[in-house]
Amino acid sequence: MLQCVLGVGISLGVSLLFQWFCEAGPLACCLPAAMHSLVFLCAQKVVSHHSTVRGALEFIPKELYPVLFKAAFMDKRTLVLQDLVQTWPFPVLSFQKLLRKCQHCDRALLQEKPNKLCVQTVILGVVTYLNEALEDRLHSQSRRQRLQVLDMTGLQDDGIDQGPESMSLWSRTVTLAKACIDVSKHQSKCTKRTSKRRKGPYSSAVALPPPQPVSVEVHVDLFVNSTSYGVLKDALQNNANSMLRLKCRDFRAEELPIASTVGLLEFLDPTGVRQVDLRFNNLGLSGLRVILPHMAKFTNLVSLKLPYSNIDVRRLSAGMEGSLHYFATQLSRLSCLKELNLGSSRLSGKLRQLLGDLQGPLESLELAFCYLLPNDLAYLSQSLHTPTLKKLDLSGNNLSDSLLQPFQHLLEEASSSLLHLDIMECRLMDIHLESLLPALCRCSQLRYLGVFGNPLSTRGLKNLLQRTMGLLYLQLVIYPYPVDCYSENLPWPPTSSNLLNGSVDEEKFSRVSAELQQMLLTASRTDAVWTTNLCRHNTLDYFNL
Repeated sequence: MLQCVLGVGISLGVSLLFQWFCEAGPLACCLPAAMHSLVFLCAQKVVSHHSTVRGALEFIPKELYPVLFKAAFMDKRTLVLQDLVQTWPFPVLSFQKLLRKCQHCDRALLQEKPNKLCVQTVILGVVTYLNEALEDRLHSQSRRQRLQVLDMTGLQDDGIDQGPESMSLWSRTVTLAKACIDVSKHQSKCTKRTSKRRKGPYSSAVALPPPQPVSVEVHVDLFVNSTSYGVLKDALQNNANSMLRLKCRDFRAEELPIASTVGLLEFLDPTGVRQVDLRFNNLGLSGLRVILPHMAKFTNLVSLKLPYSNIDVRRLSAGMEGSLHYFATQLSRLSCLKELNLGSSRLSGKLRQLLGDLQGPLESLELAFCYLLPNDLAYLSQSLHTPTLKKLDLSGNNLSDSLLQPFQHLLEEASSSLLHLDIMECRLMDIHLESLLPALCRCSQLRYLGVFGNPLSTRGLKNLLQRTMGLLYLQLVIYPYPVDCYSENLPWPPTSSNLLNGSVDEEKFSRVSAELQQMLLTASRTDAVWTTNLCRHNTLDYFNL
C-alpha cells in the first residue's frame, strides 16, 4: 500500500513539474531546434515507467496528454500508449495534430512510415475503451463520453519499402475493419445480456432507462483489393449501428470487380469522402458508366483518379460514343472536382469533350500515356483549367514532335500557377528542351520537375540546371541518366525502353552527378535535390500543394 502511495506521489510530482515547464514558455523550449524541449525530455522519462504512469493518470493534467502521446509513440511505449488512449480526455485524438512537428519535438513522425505496433496499440486502446463502456451499460452504469473521434488520416504510405515494423495503408484498413467487426460482435452479445438482465422472472420488463450509448468515429483512408474486400464490406455494413464506425476520407480500390466497387461506394459516408482512386480495375467506358453515377452523392469529392481503366477512344463504335458522352456528363456533375487522373487511357482528340463541361477549373490534371494529339493540348491551353493548374502530368506523351509547340504554349499559360510538372518519358532531347526552357523558366512557383526517361545528354542536363537556378522554389528534380553515360551505343533516337533497360556506366555517371552537385553548391542551391531515384523522394500530392 505504501509503495502504491509513493508511486502516485512521485508521479504527481512529475506531472506538476511538467505543468511548470509548460507554463514556463520560452524557458521550456529554449533548446536548439534539432533537440527536444525539456518538456519532451520529461515526457520520455515518464513514459518509460509504465506502472508509475498508470497509477498517476487520474492526477496528470489533461494538457500533458498530447506530449505524452507523442513521446510514447516515438519511443514505442505501447503499454503507456494504450493507457493514454483509453483515458484520452479530449473529444478528438488526431494523428495529424499529435505526430507533427511541434514546439516540444521537431521530429515529424507523421512524415515517417507509421510503426505497426503503435498503430495497432492505438486501435486496441479505442476498442478497449468501447468494450469497457459496453460493460458499464450492461451494469446500468453511466460513463461520460470523452473520446468521440479517432483521426488516423494523413499517415505516410507510398507503397515502397514497407519494412516489418511499419504498417501499410492496406494493413491499417484490414486491422480497423476487423476491430469494427469485433466491437459489433461484442456489442451484440452485450445487448442480448442486457435484454435478459432487464427481464425479471415474473414481469415482462423492468423500467430502467439504458445509459447513453458511447461511440467513436474513425476518420481514415481506406485501401481495398480482392483480398481485403470481404472484411471491409462486413465492417462497413455494420457502420450505422456499430459503436466503432469508419468514416472514409480517401478511398482507393485496386483490381476489384465492378459490382464489388459499387457495393463499397454505396456503404461510404457521402459527406466525408474527398478522393476516390480506382486503379487497375479494367473498367473501360462500360464499367465507368456503371460506377460514376454512384459518385454523385459524394458532394465533397475533390479528387477522382481513374488510371489504368482501359479506356480507348481511338476506334469508338456508335454505342461507345454514347458511353463517352455519358462519362463526360457524369464528370460534370462532380461540382467540387479539382483533381482528375485519367492516366494510361487512350484519349486521343477527346480532351475537349471530356473536360469541357466541368463546372469549375481543375487544379491537378494527370494525363500520362494518354496518346494525346495537338488539338488536345491546344484545347487545354485555352481552357478555364490552365490558369489554375498546380499539378500537370503529361508523362509518356511524345512531346518531341507535333505536340512540342502546343505544349510550349500550354506551359506559358500555366506558368503563374504551376507547382508540379511531370514530363517523364516524353522523348525530349537537348534541342527540344532548349526550346521549352524560356516557358519553363517563367514557372516561378515550380517546386517539382520530373524529366526522367528523356534522352538528354550531360550538356543538356547542365544547361537545364543552370537555366532553372533562378526558380527559387524548385526543390526536387528527377532527371534521367545522360545518354553519354551508357555503356553501349544507344539506337538514335532511343526509346524509353532503350533508356530503362540500357546499361549505365556507373563511373561516368558518378562524375556527372558530382558535377551537378558542385554546380548546386556553387550557386548556393544545396536546398534543391537533383536525383535519378524515382522511389526515394515523394512527389507532391495534390492535397499538399
